[in-house]
Amino acid sequence: MRKQLQEQIARLRDAGALYVDARWYPIEETNELLMWNGNLKEATASRESGVGIRVLYKGAWGFSAASDVGNLAALFDTALDNARVAAERVTFPVRLAEKDAIQATFASPNRTDPFTVPLADKLAFLQAMDEKLNQPGVSQRICALTFIRKQIVLMDSEGSEIEKTIIEVFPSLEVMGLDAQGMMHSRKFNPTRMGDTRGWETLDMDVFSANAERIVREMNEVLVAEDCPKDVRSVILLPGIMYLQTHETIGHALELDRILGYELSYAGGSFVRLSDFGTLRYGSEKLTARADATIPNSPGSFGYDDDGIPTQDNLLIDRGLLVGAITGRQMVEEANARAGRRIFDGSSGANRATAFYRVPIERMTNINIDPGDDGTLDDIVRNTERGIILDGDKSWSIGSNREQFHFATDIGWLVEDGQVTQVVKNSTYQGETIPFYNSLSAVGDESTWEVCYVPNCGKGQPNQIMQLGHGVPICRFDHVRIGE
Repeated sequence: MRKQLQEQIARLRDAGALYVDARWYPIEETNELLMWNGNLKEATASRESGVGIRVLYKGAWGFSAASDVGNLAALFDTALDNARVAAERVTFPVRLAEKDAIQATFASPNRTDPFTVPLADKLAFLQAMDEKLNQPGVSQRICALTFIRKQIVLMDSEGSEIEKTIIEVFPSLEVMGLDAQGMMHSRKFNPTRMGDTRGWETLDMDVFSANAERIVREMNEVLVAEDCPKDVRSVILLPGIMYLQTHETIGHALELDRILGYELSYAGGSFVRLSDFGTLRYGSEKLTARADATIPNSPGSFGYDDDGIPTQDNLLIDRGLLVGAITGRQMVEEANARAGRRIFDGSSGANRATAFYRVPIERMTNINIDPGDDGTLDDIVRNTERGIILDGDKSWSIGSNREQFHFATDIGWLVEDGQVTQVVKNSTYQGETIPFYNSLSAVGDESTWEVCYVPNCGKGQPNQIMQLGHGVPICRFDHVRIGE
């Protein structure tokens, strides 16, 4: 197969293509299990394979894909024909940033491939968790497991050949209950990075049991709690909500294709302009953010992107100043040309496709906030006069250009004069992105920093679901509206 792909790539180059690549998926598998109130409600297994072809011809892309690889020549010809048609209508000719030819392999760190684990063992884990969640006050309980395995071989006309084996494990627990007014409340546990691996072995029974007991206890506290007050306070965001704050108002806002307007018809744009790089005070000096696809053991660490660029630790915000974006080979060249200056020196290795039948687009890697020097949660609480601690993503509403937001959380704890006083329910907070990050007044130390997994980030037309991570510490923001 590899020899045939090389032959077809060379043939299209001889036919006038500027660039050709092929992404061959020998295998992609997904296994999903969901237990609801002790009943197995979902048990699915899917498997697919195929190849996707990109061709750049006279400044325009052509794409084709098929699961049937019996006639590769026709598949490559279709991609070239599509590029020829597009070239007649292109308004901004595509140019690609330079890159090196790479021959490499990458494999997700894991000790036990979850696809080798018997179904009986997976069900036993879910049943054990369900028993832990089956406690007074719990009216609904959900335990879920999702496993992903894919092999990707990338070959291109510039001499790169990269093979990746990606394995993902996404477990989750959730409990729900009714308060005295008949309103449903929930509490969730979505594990963060545990150690240097992400195979079946990450499903540590002791860790999950302890957190199952915790979310049941916290949900029952919410059921009898008073409503979150309408107020202006300092908000202390734990990683279970700080990851989403980062995702929506830093990650998506700094995708370069969105900044250039390519997502406007679907998911909106970005308030960031090309003139903002190097000048915009995105946050206080306590805010340093990066797209770091080099950290071990995260869905946002994948070795090489679908342009064949090695993953990188890419600085986005440096002590509050906007300095970088989430980029691929195409968009950096267009951005530099439109800006009339060299903002970006090259791709940051963030171009990815969710499957062989989708084109690569700029996607978040691990969008992280650097830990600070303000200590632990207890330290930050002790130095907070009037605040609220928030955790758990309940709902979110984001401005079309990521310029504003409103989040509801699973649980809140009021803080008065440096002490946690009571649990509150229906906790919410809102703000405008730039003033909010400029109000960042405390960032927890490394002991508070957790890598939270995101299994379902959507973007693009047709929609693509991507997996990634966010390494975030506990953060405090001042003068924030809550409870509305």
